[in-house]
Amino acid sequence: MFFANTPPPPYYAVIFTSQRTDKESDSYHKAAHKMVELASKQPGFLGVESAREQNGLGITVSYWDSLDAIGQWKENLSHQRAQEKGKKDWYSSYITRICKVERDYANESQ
Repeated sequence: MFFANTPPPPYYAVIFTSQRTDKESDSYHKAAHKMVELASKQPGFLGVESAREQNGLGITVSYWDSLDAIGQWKENLSHQRAQEKGKKDWYSSYITRICKVERDYANESQ
């Protein structure tokens, strides 16, 4: 995993926390990779960070330059199809949070 290379704040973060089901692991991984690929081409996309535990709990944070950019990504048809598949097959539960990043800092080695 690599840290997203975000600009100085302010910017926005979409935090997607999910609990995976045991269904269709291969199709899930392919779709997740495709969504990152598509999002990276979306105007306003700044980066993404993601982690998943063995028990299926995962957190993906995508970074955006504006609320408009987030809204446009939400309207992307491929993204909407993946969301529907997720609701139906891949996630037993999830929550999405949208936050404005006002401040960030890192240690010197990053």
